[in-house]
Formats: sequence, structure tokens, C-alpha cells
Amino acid sequence: MNESGGGEWRAPWWWEAASTGQLAWAIAAYRRGHAGDSRMMPIKAFGVASLFVGAGAAATIGTLKSLGIRQCNTHVSFVLV
Repeated sequence: MNESGGGEWRAPWWWEAASTGQLAWAIAAYRRGHAGDSRMMPIKAFGVASLFVGAGAAATIGTLKSLGIRQCNTHVSFVLV
């Protein structure tokens, strides 16, 4: 963990790097579009979607850590009727 003066904690740089790298890879894969065997299209689409979700998750974790939020004490439960 990186501690700087004043008790302020900064997120590790790899959260930002992971988010940026995954987002760039997802955009490049999305722009490439359909190439090759059409039977592989669902797998390719799932892979690209996973990259976008992973980039969003890494950016969210990096943001929460940089803001100093390390836990959530509020538990919200939803009842589906």
C-alpha cells in the first residue's frame, strides 16, 4: 500500500494500467469486427464483452481505492416478488 503524507492513500498504479489496457484491447477487438469462422462469433463476442466489463470493474476498484473506500457496511437486499 502506498501511504503518502497526511494519511492520504493512493490506489496502486496497476489498477489504472489494467483498466486502460483492457479498454484499449476491447475497443481494438470491437473495431476489428467479424473475421474468420462464423461459428466462433459467440465466443468472440463474449470475450469482447468480458474485456469491457473487466475494464469497468478495474476502473471502479481503482476509483474506490483512490477515494479511500475500503468497505461497505450497508447491506441492501432486494426481494423479488
